[in-house]
Amino acid sequence: MSTTKKALLIDLTLCVGCNACQTACKEANKLPDHEEQELSPTAYTALQEYDGVYVRRLCQHCDDPTCASVCPVGAFTKTPEGPVVYAEDKCIGCRYCMQACPFQVPRYEWASTYPRVQKCVMCHERLAQGLPTACSEACPTGATKFGDREELLKEAYERLAAEPDKYVQKIYGEKEVGGTSVLYISSVPFENLGFRTTLQQSPLPQLTWNALSKIPGVVSVGGVMLFGIWWITNRREEVAEFERNHRDMNHPSNGNQ
Repeated sequence: MSTTKKALLIDLTLCVGCNACQTACKEANKLPDHEEQELSPTAYTALQEYDGVYVRRLCQHCDDPTCASVCPVGAFTKTPEGPVVYAEDKCIGCRYCMQACPFQVPRYEWASTYPRVQKCVMCHERLAQGLPTACSEACPTGATKFGDREELLKEAYERLAAEPDKYVQKIYGEKEVGGTSVLYISSVPFENLGFRTTLQQSPLPQLTWNALSKIPGVVSVGGVMLFGIWWITNRREEVAEFERNHRDMNHPSNGNQ
C-alpha cells in the first residue's frame, strides 16, 4: 500500500508573527526556549519580517533532497511520508549537506564538543503516530496547515483563484528543485521576501544522474561523489563565508550562547 505524502502549506497572508510555531517546535524537539529570528542549531524554524510580512523559515523537505544525495554515509534520508530526517549516529561532520542545500538550511553546532548538523525534521515521530506537526497544531491563525501534499496543493490553487488580486499566482515549493514538502503562498512577490526564485525545477540529484548515466562504468559509484564535488567547487566561497559568519556568532567567546 502506498504512503500518502504529507506537507505543510504556509499562507504568509495569515501569519501574524506570534511565534507560536517556533515555541511549539522548540518544545517538541527539546530545544532552548528563547526566541530566535534566524535558523540555528537551536531554532529549526524562525520568523523574519519584511515590511510587516512575516516569513517562516524551515527545512523545505525536498522531494529529492540534495543533502541526502551528497551525504557519503547516508545520514540524511527522505521518508515516504515526506520528512527528510537526520541520523546523528551516522554523521561524520563533513558538512557536505550544508554546502549542497539549495535553501541553505542545515546548521552546524560549532560551539559543541560533539557537533551535529541540525534542522527541522518535520516532526517525523509525531507523523508516525498519526499526529500533525507541532508547529501546525500550535498556529492560531491557520497560517501553517498540515495535510496530504496533493490536497494542500489543491487548496492553495483554490485560494489563489478565489482571490487573484490578493495572492501572487504562484505556489513556492510546488516545483522548485523537483518539489518540496513545504509550500508557500503569498501576497508579496517571493523574491521580495528572501526566497530563492531562480532555482531550477528539475531535482538537482536527478540532473547529475542523467548526465552520468550516459557514461558507462561511472554511475554506480561515481554519481554521488561527483555531484558532491560539483557543488563543493561551485559554492565553496559562498559556503565558506556562511560558515565563518555562523561560527563567529556561535563561538563561546562572543557570549551568544
